[in-house]
Amino acid sequence: MGALVMSHSDDFGLVLPPKLAPIQVAIVPIYKSEEQLQKINQRVEVITRELRSKGITVKYDNRTTHKPGWKFAEYELKGVPLRIAMGPRDLENNTAELARRDTLQKEVLSQDNLINRIEDLLEEIQVALFQKALDFRNNLITEVDSFEEFKRVLDTKGGFVSAHWDGTSETEEKIKNLTKATIRCIPNDAVEEDGVCVLSGEKSTKRVLFAKAY
Repeated sequence: MGALVMSHSDDFGLVLPPKLAPIQVAIVPIYKSEEQLQKINQRVEVITRELRSKGITVKYDNRTTHKPGWKFAEYELKGVPLRIAMGPRDLENNTAELARRDTLQKEVLSQDNLINRIEDLLEEIQVALFQKALDFRNNLITEVDSFEEFKRVLDTKGGFVSAHWDGTSETEEKIKNLTKATIRCIPNDAVEEDGVCVLSGEKSTKRVLFAKAY
């Protein structure tokens, strides 16, 4: 859970990948009278039924104790991937406002296209969050071939250092004592290549990831 929060969240709260979100779509009515609310309720009932038939988890928040702005902030804080706002004008125009949690972008679209658009966006958000996290991680990895370069990267850039290691605990301990860096990961998919340990100069066949706490 900690990794999830650190990987995807922002200043507004959680940002949850759709496949992990307990609620994937939140619908908030905007109204001034009980009559308007009842009309919106009827339309939303159809939408929620269609979404649930496709396996999409949806919450219709028609509580009268909180205003729409408060609800918008609540679902942003909770990281709900998509939010729908619907008011009397939307009923007249057969439209709805759809907001993404990951980019905070909003769009107004026809209710006729709403279900398909939600399905597409949930998949798009899932892929986008994964790619963003992957790119961020990869940008933190620096490949080095000498111990001087190893130390320089740790002192200036930080992040992960990809370097050859001879596989011995003695060398790992020496590196820790000299730099405070430890091995954080031995990648399962690391490409085997001929190299020499960044410290000992002994033979090595793959790189590992070092890092130190700051």
